[in-house]
This record gives sequence, structure tokens and C-alpha cells, in this order.
Amino acid sequence: MKKIAMITGATGGIGLSTAKILGKAGYSIILNGIDKAQGKDAEKTLTDLDIPVDIYYFDVTSEEAVNEGFKEIKAKYDHLDVLVNNAGGLGGRSRFEDMDTAFYRKVLALNLDSVFYISRAAIPMLKKSESGSIVNFASNAAWNAGGPGAGIYGTSKAAVVTLTRALAKDLAEYNIRVNAVSPGTIDTDFHKQIKETNIEVFNSWKNNVLLKRLGQPEEVGTVIEFLVSEKASFLTGEIIQVNGGQDFL
Repeated sequence: MKKIAMITGATGGIGLSTAKILGKAGYSIILNGIDKAQGKDAEKTLTDLDIPVDIYYFDVTSEEAVNEGFKEIKAKYDHLDVLVNNAGGLGGRSRFEDMDTAFYRKVLALNLDSVFYISRAAIPMLKKSESGSIVNFASNAAWNAGGPGAGIYGTSKAAVVTLTRALAKDLAEYNIRVNAVSPGTIDTDFHKQIKETNIEVFNSWKNNVLLKRLGQPEEVGTVIEFLVSEKASFLTGEIIQVNGGQDFL
């Protein structure tokens, strides 16, 4: 049976790097994103590597959009072996005193609701796999509560940690393992604005990392490859820190 992996928010950054790594490991890839121009580039990148790929454009923060998107996916694919809930983001910064409810809801939807909606829709397909696997994305902020103005981001990622463990308990009887990666500061477009406007601050971030450098997207992707493989067959409910020792300092 052909191995199939779905990755959300995968038109760039860690998501696309993970798609390349899993594709080279023999998976057919289902990409999700919302930026069609970026999606076409991602699709071409994988196709040029002879990796089978389909891309579905829908907003993972919308329950209706996720359910409609999965109708299309299920019409073509009869099962799913791997789900990587990569979609998420900072969503902006706001101190709690000044935070409006719309911003609060937006960040929770981006990082928590999306994982719930996608996982719920994917579980029937994962049950048809011989050994299904879900990998969610936590963050250093789940433990340190984020920097100034990123408190609700940290809160949402802490919720993903608990959701990961809850899903692991819920799905163990179906031989579906659920784990999460918790990246530190990774050099992706997530930090594009600060990199372009204040390179000195960006470069200083490595001083907060024990290994004195920022991580690369591939260094997260290879951990995900391990987590979904048979080499990790006795791992579930775990949160793997990928941060170069950043949480030590």
C-alpha cells in the first residue's frame, strides 16, 4: 500500500522541507496551503524531485473549509499514513491589557483550532493505515510563555502540547501514534520581517541558543521523518524539543 503523508501550511519553510524529506523516503505528499502562487512553486519543487504531490487550498482555521477540503481529499485518497499539523504562526503581537477579542480568537484558531479541525477530519483516513502517525507543532513558547506580546501564542502552543497527549491516548487503540515537535528559533520566513528590518537583532538570537546558531528547516523535518517511521514505533504522546539547547539558557 502506497504511503501517503499530508502536511498543512506546507507551501514553504519547515512544511515544505518536511515534504521533501518524506517524499524522498517514499511518501506521496498531500500539501495544504492558502497562497496559490507559493503553492505552485512548492508543487514544482516536489515534482522536479519526482515526488508525487497534490495540493489543496483551504483555510485550516475554518471548520467548514477543512471539511470541504477533506471531501475532495477523500474522493481521491482511500487512506492516510501521516498527518503533519504544521500550519500555525505568531499572528502578531499584543499585550493582554490591550488585546482585543478578535486577535485572541485569531491566534487560537491559527494554532489550536486548526489542529483540532484537521485531526478530526483525518482520523477516519488514518484508521485505514497499518500504522498511522500524527505530528503536531508545539514551540519553545509553550514552556516559556513567549516574548513580549506573544503570550497568547505561547498559550495556544501549550494547548497543542496537551492536545497531542490527549490525541495519543484517544487513538492508541487504532495503532495511531501522536507526537509533537517543539522547534526553537528556526531560520525561516517566520522571522522574515525582523531579519529584513533589524539584522543585528536577528543575528543576536543565536546567543540564546546553546549551540550558538539558529536551526534550519531540514533539522526539524528529519526529526519528523523519524517520528513517523517504524524506528519510533514505541513513541507516542511525546514532545521532542528541536532547539539546539535554547531552552537551557
